[in-house]
Amino acid sequence: MTHGSLFSGIGGFDLAAEWMGWENIFHCEWMPFPRQVLHYHFPKSISYEDITKTNFTIHRGSIDILTGGFPCQPYSSAGKRLGKEDERHLWPHMLRAIQEINPTYVVGENVRGLTNWNGGVVFEEVCADLENCGYEVQPILLPACAVGAPHRRDRIWFIATNTNSRRIQTWTQREILEQSNRERQAARFVNDVVQRNATNTIEIGLQRKMQNRKLEGPRFIISNQRSTWNSFPSQSPVCGGDDGLPSKLDGITFSKWRAESLKGYGNAIVPQVAYEIFKVIQIMNDAIPRETN
Repeated sequence: MTHGSLFSGIGGFDLAAEWMGWENIFHCEWMPFPRQVLHYHFPKSISYEDITKTNFTIHRGSIDILTGGFPCQPYSSAGKRLGKEDERHLWPHMLRAIQEINPTYVVGENVRGLTNWNGGVVFEEVCADLENCGYEVQPILLPACAVGAPHRRDRIWFIATNTNSRRIQTWTQREILEQSNRERQAARFVNDVVQRNATNTIEIGLQRKMQNRKLEGPRFIISNQRSTWNSFPSQSPVCGGDDGLPSKLDGITFSKWRAESLKGYGNAIVPQVAYEIFKVIQIMNDAIPRETN
């Protein structure tokens, strides 16, 4: 499958697509530091800078899945929540890109606050805009801890399928019924992923990673108490003593580099969550009959 990403950041969606074995055709990011990261890890991908000034029609009909974590700051509870009045409200430009590219699948991501900002008006707008473009939309709330991360990080994911696709229009009624069964199985799979770790984030998720030596044990402090949010956000209720960067960098004063890295991590999607979504999309895509001449 072919993949293109918008608001790419440091390449969370692109990394998940690479794990799937998909081809990353292009990415679009305007911040200098993330662009350097993208260029380093995905040098063969076309690199676009400003989505507001980019015409994507060259990719029309050639992208299977288009992704984008459109800026969350207008809706984040950590910000001023200016919503559509915020200059960073760039969903209209992602919508334009979708219309120009006409991908088979779209996966969008945003903070949980999008679902209730101004009574959910923007959430409903995103769904309605996609439906008006011929997409069937399934929004789903998935946290980072659903894939074993040591923090919750709730995010709303918009998963959309292009009902105008010629491939999808060739389904027979029997195939649609069979696909419905597959979709129910896929939904149960995603739900199992969420339930597996969402209720035991502290004890099991972090301990498992430490046992697998994916995290450096001495740099993490496991909390044995659940009600430790008094000092949040300056002190993590899950673990402490770690800023997310390798321990070999401790004491090295590259302040700008570290600040940009932390900013990039903070704005990034969790690729492991995207990977689980991608696996379900791949299952569904493989089940669609191929077009015949």
